[in-house]
Amino acid sequence: MTTATPAKPRGLFPKTPRPYVHPYFGGMVLGIVLFLALLLTGNGLGSSGATSRIDAAIVDAISPSHVDNNPYLLKMAGGDKNPLDDWIVPVFFGALLGGFTSGLFNGRLKFETTKGPNISVRTRWLMAFLGGVIFLYGARMARGCTSGQALTGGTTLAAGSWLIMFSIFGSAYALAYFVRKLWN
Repeated sequence: MTTATPAKPRGLFPKTPRPYVHPYFGGMVLGIVLFLALLLTGNGLGSSGATSRIDAAIVDAISPSHVDNNPYLLKMAGGDKNPLDDWIVPVFFGALLGGFTSGLFNGRLKFETTKGPNISVRTRWLMAFLGGVIFLYGARMARGCTSGQALTGGTTLAAGSWLIMFSIFGSAYALAYFVRKLWN
C-alpha cells in the first residue's frame, strides 16, 4: 500500500491554511480591543462612518460648492474641514489592512467567489453589491454599522443598538428563506 504525497497548494500565496482561532478566544480578544478603544480614545469600534467620510472627501474634491450646500456633507467636509481627519478613518483602513494581513499570514489570502451551485459568479457579485449598498444605507440611517451598533452600542447598553441588532438578525432569518435556493 502506497501513500501519495499531498500536492503543494498553488496560487499567489502558496501556504496551507491554518485553522481558525477558537470563537470564544476571538470574542475575548475583540472584547479587550473594544475595552482598550473605549478607554484610550473615548470611541468604540465601527466603520460605516468612514465610508461616509471617504465619500465626502471625493465629493469635496469634485464639487466643494455641493458639499457646502448639503447639510449632511457640510458637517464632515464644509469649508476648510478635512473629512478624513476623524478617528474612524484609521480604524476603517486598519480593519482592511488587518484582514489582509491575517489572510496572508494564515494562508487564506486568495481570490475566489464563494457561491452555491445554483447561482452564477456574476449574479453572486451583483447580489453582494446590492446587499452591501442596502446594508450601508441602512447603517447610515441607523447611525452605525453592525460593529458599531452591536459592539459599541451593545456594550453601553443603548436600547436602540439592541433593537437594531435584533432587527438585523430577524430580517436575515426572514430573508434567508427566499434566497436559500441560491445556496443549495
